[in-house]
Amino acid sequence: MSKCFRAVLVFAAISILCGPAVGQQERRGGGREGACVGGEGYREGADYVIKQLKLRRNSVVVDIGAGDGWWSSKMAEKLGPKGVIHAGEVDQKKVDAMKQKWQAVPQIKPYLCPTDGTGLDANSCDLAFISKTYHHFAEGTHVDYLKHLKKVIRPSGQVVIIERHADLAEGRGKEHAWQPGLLAQQAEQAGWMLLRCEMIPGSDHFAAAFVQPEAFAEQLAKRLAEAKKKPSKGEQ
Repeated sequence: MSKCFRAVLVFAAISILCGPAVGQQERRGGGREGACVGGEGYREGADYVIKQLKLRRNSVVVDIGAGDGWWSSKMAEKLGPKGVIHAGEVDQKKVDAMKQKWQAVPQIKPYLCPTDGTGLDANSCDLAFISKTYHHFAEGTHVDYLKHLKKVIRPSGQVVIIERHADLAEGRGKEHAWQPGLLAQQAEQAGWMLLRCEMIPGSDHFAAAFVQPEAFAEQLAKRLAEAKKKPSKGEQ
């Protein structure tokens, strides 16, 4: 079987299992919310984003660059009382503010994290969520940071990154944006596989999800095997 043919089969299988094709970017909605530097209009698509995360109850999440903990609070609603969200920030004042703001939500665990990693144990998290923080990483450290996440995230877990699309940003906004193609390239260098990349409804931000190829290949093989065992309509 040629490499080209195998690639087509994998692409088709991913499309079936994951909805929108890998790399597909569909602009949903006509607004330009969040077009200004630091704008938060993309949060209006939060319900869509959270749904795409497919969070499981009792999962462990690290929210890198959690800010005010807004996204952490949204995820906490899906994780249940035994779920955990490590809300990481590099500024102690932000950590203290989150502790006060979300003290009634025990799933959220604000903490002071290092700038070059999460500071968490290996294989301790199911999801790394990075919203509008990736572009703040020091130049030349992006691949190494993603390699670090390979150690922290469990084999079946994901990394989800939200950024403003650099081609849609204007003026100073380009300093707070990223190219999805570059992100995919850096993630691949770090050993991740792009699962999904699409625009967040009604915004100029994209969300990209990455998985570990070894675990995904195993999951894919199981699903294809199960599909072969099911009788076709003509055989029923």
